[in-house]
Amino acid sequence: MLVQSEFFTEADGEPVAVENARSRGEVLLVCEHASRRLPERYGDLGLSEEALASHIAWDPGALAVARLMSKSLDATLIYQRFSRLIYDCNRPPESPAAIRDVSEVFRIPGNENLSEAERSRRTTALYMPFRDRIREEIEARRRRGQRTVFVTVHSFTPVYFGRERPVEIGILHDTDSRLADRMLEAAADTHLYRVERNEPYGPADGVTHTLEAHALPAGLLNVMIEIRNDLIADETGQGVAADFLTGLLRESLADVQG
Repeated sequence: MLVQSEFFTEADGEPVAVENARSRGEVLLVCEHASRRLPERYGDLGLSEEALASHIAWDPGALAVARLMSKSLDATLIYQRFSRLIYDCNRPPESPAAIRDVSEVFRIPGNENLSEAERSRRTTALYMPFRDRIREEIEARRRRGQRTVFVTVHSFTPVYFGRERPVEIGILHDTDSRLADRMLEAAADTHLYRVERNEPYGPADGVTHTLEAHALPAGLLNVMIEIRNDLIADETGQGVAADFLTGLLRESLADVQG
């Protein structure tokens, strides 16, 4: 608690947010990259407004879609309130990608030459509360006999290092592909989106940490959803994506056991 009080100001508030905490639905939604906000003590990390608004700071549109899905599915939603520029909560502390000093074409001056003490401070203030809150929620649901289907929601940029990404929705999984398999089967005939398995990233890229940390050990049905962010840049696109994904999950969960 002492580290937390030294790290955040009163204006910053808590690092983890929970919405629809008393949900009755089986889906638990997680959004690791929900916000572009930086804690006050870090200023702008030496970055331009363009960089701070870009995908290096957050997953644009992901939280809006997750919120719509939460309402439709009566699902609890847990999300990180601060930018992944400070700490990427979808990476373990030992990963160099947890705190990057370069992201795509952007140098991040405020993350250069960090001491071990500073890395530890960020881990304690941001990653650990997020990890612990998810663990607590899963355990609370287990105790009251509520099934948990673990779903993380992300977005990705349509162009990365100058290369266009034709995929529009990625259905990602690690070693447990039960739910992903069924969702991909259900989406096979859709003309609304180009849906692909483990694209534009996959487990080899280190992006399934949250699934590995929480869903796999407990044997929970799980999936990671990636949506191309140009498709969810406004309320209309967010609504269409949320409706599509909600329908896909409902159809798939009716057919898969876990």
